[in-house]
Amino acid sequence: MLVSLILGFVLLVVGGESLVRGAVATATRLGLSPLFIGIVLVGFGTSTPELVTSVQAALAGSPGIAVGNIVGSNIANI
Repeated sequence: MLVSLILGFVLLVVGGESLVRGAVATATRLGLSPLFIGIVLVGFGTSTPELVTSVQAALAGSPGIAVGNIVGSNIANI
């Protein structure tokens, strides 16, 4: 279990670093501010799982789960 935790942490750090480096490279290539790319693309990318979960829950007839997911993710983001 400890090995899985450490491996997960390492993958999280490596993935985060790759995301940031890729976003900065994309901003440079497009001639945009890295701040703009960070706010728009990275922000959208990190919010997509909550969006998909909420839409699926709403379509499945579980509006409580959809609303709970939206509220919970917004509280966690603060």
